[in-house]
Amino acid sequence: MLFRLPPEVLIMLIPVLLFALVFHEFSHGWVANKLGDPTAKYAGRLTLNPMAHLDMFGSLMILFVGFGWAKPVPVDSRYLANPRTDMMKIAFAGPAANLLLAFVAGTLIRITGYMGAFTTMLMMFTQINIMLAVFNMIPIPPLDGSQIFSGLMVRKNPDLVMKLQMYGPQILMGLILFGMFTSFSPIWMIISPFVNFFMFLFAGI
Repeated sequence: MLFRLPPEVLIMLIPVLLFALVFHEFSHGWVANKLGDPTAKYAGRLTLNPMAHLDMFGSLMILFVGFGWAKPVPVDSRYLANPRTDMMKIAFAGPAANLLLAFVAGTLIRITGYMGAFTTMLMMFTQINIMLAVFNMIPIPPLDGSQIFSGLMVRKNPDLVMKLQMYGPQILMGLILFGMFTSFSPIWMIISPFVNFFMFLFAGI
């Protein structure tokens, strides 16, 4: 839990988390706008101002649980020329944005080497963005991966897609709570190999 971390680590970590979440949601809205849906633009979400994106409860969860979220960007598929594939692109934009940030930070680590607190922040920034990207690609609603998975599977197995949409949030919350109250996290077991891979790929760590 973040509130148990040393104050100096917390001071660095909270801005990193907030920017990663805000950039993630901004990217959803930016791609949606490029594909013809101005809903996020009209809602004031095409900005990096944290106040436009942060969810109060999700922000408190970051502090007290170590896991949180921002407000989902509104999307209206009626504006999209190809709703199924365009929604997949919009969903992928968030994880892709976090991977881009992680790549930039990882490259800086490789270039600059160890520079004390600056490098520590870059390492945290890289890892958090990778974790957000990989976590959001899990194909369980309401994560971005579910939108991509649904777009791929809706024609082949609509029943599976419907059941995931119905029960996915409960499954996801159950997995999160199980990891919080036990020493074993199923979600971390799933995402950790990918997090480690991208950390090594981007930063050599």
